[in-house]
Amino acid sequence: METVETAGRVEVGARARADDDLRLLARIRRRDLKAFEALYRHYQPRLTRFLMTLLRRPHLVEEVLDDTLLVLWDRPDSFAGRSKLSTWLFTIAWRKAMKALRRQDEPIEDPFADSRMSPDRSPEQTAGDQRMRAALLEALAALSPEQRAVVDLCYFHEIGYREIAQIMDCPVDTVKTRMFHARRHLRRELAGEFGDWI
Repeated sequence: METVETAGRVEVGARARADDDLRLLARIRRRDLKAFEALYRHYQPRLTRFLMTLLRRPHLVEEVLDDTLLVLWDRPDSFAGRSKLSTWLFTIAWRKAMKALRRQDEPIEDPFADSRMSPDRSPEQTAGDQRMRAALLEALAALSPEQRAVVDLCYFHEIGYREIAQIMDCPVDTVKTRMFHARRHLRRELAGEFGDWI
């Protein structure tokens, strides 16, 4: 269980990160390439993970990621400040991913999806972790893109329902409903040793 002190440190860290993002954005508005590179390095792994969950096609993920971050460089003034910069970027990524999915035919499964390591997972990952990851990926694949997005944003990016609603341009209750159905499906698919953490 998280202590009040730990929760406070996490909140202070999140605020500091948001402030850093805004400072870097101000520099990007002045065409500072180093500031853009710093934000790119910070958000590229998070956005890649999110997009891979939605699109499941590496070539498409790269295309949508580039298009998303190009908006940051080409149109930094379109960020109005009504949300965190991270929320704005995930919103752009979500919309571009949905547009890319509509343009695609049947999904092409990534044969290496189960073996691909996330950039932030340690090399010392145990066999049990790999088995759990494979089971989770298989269970997630059966969800709709909207449900996968809600699960990914909530569990892997620790984004709250209100921000997810902003990103996906839908009511908070819709996000909650998608999460309810997604968790019910995941519990059923991961019943037994993995089901308790959903």
